[in-house]
Amino acid sequence: MQVCSFIINSSGHESFGLVCEQGVIDAGKLLDYRDLKHLLEDDGLAALQPLAARSADYAFHEISFLPVIKTPNKILCVGMNYSEKRIEFGETNPAPTLFIRFADSLTAHLQPIQKPVSSEQFDYEGELAVVIGKPAHQVTEDEALDYVAGYSCFMDATVRDMQFTWFTAGKNWPATGGFGPWMTTHDEIPDPQQLELKTFLNGVQVQKDSTQNMIHSVAAIIAYVTHFTPLSPGDVIITGSPGGVGKSRTPQLFMFPGDDVAVEISQIGRLSHIIR
Repeated sequence: MQVCSFIINSSGHESFGLVCEQGVIDAGKLLDYRDLKHLLEDDGLAALQPLAARSADYAFHEISFLPVIKTPNKILCVGMNYSEKRIEFGETNPAPTLFIRFADSLTAHLQPIQKPVSSEQFDYEGELAVVIGKPAHQVTEDEALDYVAGYSCFMDATVRDMQFTWFTAGKNWPATGGFGPWMTTHDEIPDPQQLELKTFLNGVQVQKDSTQNMIHSVAAIIAYVTHFTPLSPGDVIITGSPGGVGKSRTPQLFMFPGDDVAVEISQIGRLSHIIR
């Protein structure tokens, strides 16, 4: 299944539902959950399966997407998690590099990503997002994937001229974290280390790699994170960006208003934004 959060354009009402070829099936009006996070908190993904045979309630042009999870309790991000990226930045520390994003920095599919006026080094970073499906604390790597609800695309746009030794300062400007367009549930992706990730800037491919080349696998990241902090349903882990980011290019390549940036991940979909 592919599950999204959205606004009904005609009413402004927020809901969530299943993605189908014709649009979305509105699960919010059929199930007693206020949003997708609430459904995950009740371990309710199975309740969506009987709805898959229904016809779409809304065509895609009748809705506006929201971030897959609008207000995660925790958003933990992994840096320097692909070998090419580590080489580009001279990273040698073997431990996972972690930083945080705040929920109010998120934006949705087809919604603008906001370049800070003060930045001249606004960079793209396409990444795989992992959505946690049930409470997880001190889980082992072998069992870690059992705690995943699903996977999504993420555009971790980075204000490089504010990203010093503390990554968080370059990652939390408003509307700089693109999240969507939807979540592919875990049963559709039994091995998250077999996905192809591509990033496009103005239609030109600027990043391409396989999640097979992650230094720390999705399962290893979940085990590492939950060793020191509990995770809740709806929490999100952003798993790192491949090489090819704009800062490491010669000449450097950054994003400016009017640019079109997209992240495409096999078995999930394509997340698109215009830079504003």
